[in-house]
Parts: sequence; C-alpha cells; structure tokens
Amino acid sequence: QVQLRESGGGLVQAGGSLRLSCAASGVIFSINAMGWYRQAPGLQRELIASIISDGSTNYADSVKGRFTISRNNAKNTVYLQMNSLKPDDTAVYYCAADSTVAGTVRKYWGQGTQVTVSS
Repeated sequence: QVQLRESGGGLVQAGGSLRLSCAASGVIFSINAMGWYRQAPGLQRELIASIISDGSTNYADSVKGRFTISRNNAKNTVYLQMNSLKPDDTAVYYCAADSTVAGTVRKYWGQGTQVTVSS
C-alpha cells in the first residue's frame, strides 16, 4: 500500500505562484512513477505532469513552461511548482503514484487539494 498526502493548494491571483507537495508513505520502493492530475468542474481528470524513476519528466501542453514537477527522494515527496497561474488552472489537483509489486501495477491517489486562481 502507498499513501499520498497533498498540501499547498489555495487561492491566488492570476499571474501568481503556488507550490504543491505530495508526501508518499508506505511501500515507497514499489513506486516507479508519480504524477499530478487536475480536475476542473464538469471536466475529466487530466494528467498535467509526471516524473519517473530515472527523473525524466513530462508535461501537458497546457502547463508546459509554467509548471515544474520535481522530487526529493530523501523526503519521499514530489512537488509541483506552478508559476504564471491563470484562472483556467482552477481545479482540484491530485497526486498519483504508480506502484508495481510482483508484476502487478496499481495506481494510488491522494485526497486532492483545491487550487483557485482569481482574475
């Protein structure tokens, strides 16, 4: 089992910045990828940034150049630095971890944290 706890959401004005954190606990060694998703009202949950075990990162076009995913292995924490925020970035942000144990892949989710960007 893997447990994920997000923090860092809140209300910010357009153009501002926020940093989200996702602390992982449990069977950490089984995690081979982590990502940040977001879900706005009435829309599907979408993957916006991911980082895999070798440190490679990927971003959705909508956040590329503005958001940065990073990790601190010593703290078992993944971060999402969000700059130049826009009202369209308003959503619930979720951290997710892909875990592989004995060949079985399972995705774990955090509880989500609200990000609201005012115009």
